[in-house]
Amino acid sequence: MTTVDFDVAVVGGGSAGYAAARTLASGGWRVAVVDGAPELGGLCILRGCMPTKALLHAAELRHSFRQAEAWGIVANQVDVDVGRLFDRKDSLIAEFARYRREQLETGPFELIRGRAHFTGPHTLEIQGHRSLRARHFILATGSVIAPPPLEGLRHAGYLSSDSALQITRIPESLVVLGGGAVALEFAQFFSRMGSLVSLVQRSPNILSGFDHDVADELEVALDREGIQVFTDTRLQDVRRRGQEKEVVFEEAGREVVIAAEEIFHGLGRRPATEGLGLENAGVRLNPSGHIETDSCQRTSAPHIFAAGDCCGPHEVVHIAIQQAEIAAKNLLQPTVPVALDDRMLTQVVFTDPGVAVTGLTERQAAERHIAIRTAKYPFNDHGKSMILGSQEGFVKLIVSAGNGEILGGACVGPQAGELIHEVTVAIAARLSAAQFAAIPHYHPTLAEIWTYPAEELAT
Repeated sequence: MTTVDFDVAVVGGGSAGYAAARTLASGGWRVAVVDGAPELGGLCILRGCMPTKALLHAAELRHSFRQAEAWGIVANQVDVDVGRLFDRKDSLIAEFARYRREQLETGPFELIRGRAHFTGPHTLEIQGHRSLRARHFILATGSVIAPPPLEGLRHAGYLSSDSALQITRIPESLVVLGGGAVALEFAQFFSRMGSLVSLVQRSPNILSGFDHDVADELEVALDREGIQVFTDTRLQDVRRRGQEKEVVFEEAGREVVIAAEEIFHGLGRRPATEGLGLENAGVRLNPSGHIETDSCQRTSAPHIFAAGDCCGPHEVVHIAIQQAEIAAKNLLQPTVPVALDDRMLTQVVFTDPGVAVTGLTERQAAERHIAIRTAKYPFNDHGKSMILGSQEGFVKLIVSAGNGEILGGACVGPQAGELIHEVTVAIAARLSAAQFAAIPHYHPTLAEIWTYPAEELAT
């Protein structure tokens, strides 16, 4: 081909894009990072993982103060200064974003600000800037909030995971649409900050991709906390009625109408590919609208790779980073291709109790006809969780029925997102339940709870 400006142009400067650019530049390649977002930092830092977890921490603090009476610690009123709460969140995010911005601006690659559009297989037009040519491309454009499923929702107005980060007051009542991680985390945040919350989920269970026992345990806990959960519903209408908004849906053959001050749209995200001109580069989308990739992150155009939310299938930042590094390594060393090892896929929902799963689920084992054995142990019979007053939930181990190798695990309970990594390490090392059970665990700790199902499966 004719002269190019760069060996690789990475489109998108979020977590995946930065990981790809850093890896490629360390290999000595000429790299450009093209980012057209209003602010550098990416979804995780600016509007995803970090700000939401900051808010959830604040909600957990308030909840803990209000539950402390069992220990003789009485807080008659735990007020919330919403302005200071969100200022604290904003200061944390500003620091995280500043660091990422410095990494992008001073990295061993060229940062180009502007929206990108393919005008040919090897040419990008950068809005308000210039065009560039590259031998290869890595697409890491992330995702955006899915459009509302009903016109009435658009007219009535709603909060999203973006706009909810900028509110100035907590609504007195809220209807949350959706039952995935984002919807559940925001539902609990608002509930613990004083909103009367109802949650409407289309599927028969919240967390529809998880095992039923895991999802059901969280649903019971949320209901006990005062969040009204409706499942297996069909959304029919959203409308304004005076100062309130009404959500109309069908549940079990009956029409249900819930009125609230505000609605939270938590019905998912979609790949951010609009305006990229992918058709001009020969890049296909799959039926879900994601960029189609193979196991090595290569798209239908052999010189173009993709990573992160824009290609999926898992919208979690550590997977996006892994995919980006895999794409970069496959460009640097095409004769030694690498692919994502999905044995250790981990997902965490930062509710309370938390939910975390890693590796194979019971549902997946049944679909793939894999013979397994499972064992569970409840937190309400575990000393450290009883001291903490966190007695909801359980841990579960899944092992091969043949050799006892640990294939998966689940945790619903305190510090689930931290505890699950014990099982992830066990899966990575291909430990058997007997080997896992033999690892010493300090007492009293939350982590030692894993030894009980491991011992049961070791016999």
